[in-house]
Amino acid sequence: MSSKRSLNQSRGSVPLPAAAIGSLAMVLAAGLAGFGLLARIDGLIASATGVGADVSSSLPGWLVWLSAVVVSYGLSFAMLGTPGAGRRLLLWVTALVLTAAWAPVLALAAYQPAIAPWLVAAGWSGICSLAYARNHLMPGEEGPRGARAASPVA
Repeated sequence: MSSKRSLNQSRGSVPLPAAAIGSLAMVLAAGLAGFGLLARIDGLIASATGVGADVSSSLPGWLVWLSAVVVSYGLSFAMLGTPGAGRRLLLWVTALVLTAAWAPVLALAAYQPAIAPWLVAAGWSGICSLAYARNHLMPGEEGPRGARAASPVA
């Protein structure tokens, strides 16, 4: 069944789709911030990590958004450049876990854990990258005669 599906798939590329996916993830994060949802999520994360109102230090806003841009574009480029659906899924889950793991680190450093933009950027970039790669024949997934190569991991 997968060989029949791969014959009908168009060839995918990495640079333009990854840039579009990263941009859309940042637009989503900015939109959610505009509606105030990211502040609520950050508040829930702060209460879950035990950060009280006595912690007044927070990361600079420009640093939070710059790192969200790096996460958004970096994850989409990495996922689309990685052959194999299993490897892409592992990369996405690892990125989400590592991003979420910053909350207690920031709390221990006496900073408000403002990681909601990072989580939204990583989550949306990963979902869109998986969907794009599922519907396209990506570079590195072709065998010697154009058939999909079996991934040793997935």
